[in-house]
Amino acid sequence: MSKYQSLKEEAFEANMQIPAQHLALYTWGNVSAFDPALGVFAIKPSGVPYPELTADSMVVVDLEGKVVEGTLRPSSDTPTHAVLYKEFAVADKANIRGIIHTHSTYAVSWAQALKPVPLFGTTHADHIQTEVPCTPYLSKEAVQNDYEKETGNLIVSHFRSLKLNPNEVNMVLVGGHGPFCWGATADKSVYNAAVLEEVSHMAMNTLAINPAAAPLPDYIIQKHYLRKHGPNAYYGQSK
Repeated sequence: MSKYQSLKEEAFEANMQIPAQHLALYTWGNVSAFDPALGVFAIKPSGVPYPELTADSMVVVDLEGKVVEGTLRPSSDTPTHAVLYKEFAVADKANIRGIIHTHSTYAVSWAQALKPVPLFGTTHADHIQTEVPCTPYLSKEAVQNDYEKETGNLIVSHFRSLKLNPNEVNMVLVGGHGPFCWGATADKSVYNAAVLEEVSHMAMNTLAINPAAAPLPDYIIQKHYLRKHGPNAYYGQSK
């Protein structure tokens, strides 16, 4: 058995959640699962429909994007995943072991509008304490240079310019493109992508009902975020 088998199984199971959670049509999304000890991640093969996927069809690559195991070509977004793992999980030591990219409708709508998703309510605040950031468009030079790698570089530079912590802000919109999310596992990255899609939908509805809607007050944001994620968190059951 491959020493990467559990990693490939994790990536496979997470990828199968994309259609199950209605996060993309056809082959429009991908998830990767990262093993920092081995310095590799498993990712969906490019262009393969979800019903045809198996754990063994996942492609294992290193952080330079070189295929370590697998017979299929990895996702075209592999260089973006590699940059995020190198810069956030390795360099910044963020607890990121899974990354997802989708083309979910409402999140993409905000990305196409080049607008961050406003923090209007407690559903959003339960997960992150800020609006969902949206990058500007990639430059023409970046697109012509190495599009997918430069997409990762754009996300990283945008986070650093805003002084955002990828452990706390686990989702981003790439301007004109769509969402990337991450988490402590591949499955958690899918969860965060589903959260992003839902809060993007809620925010759009909020502005349709009240175009002058104001962001949620900070004291409510802090209460909701910290009761789940703070040092004295009390949401859910104790372990």
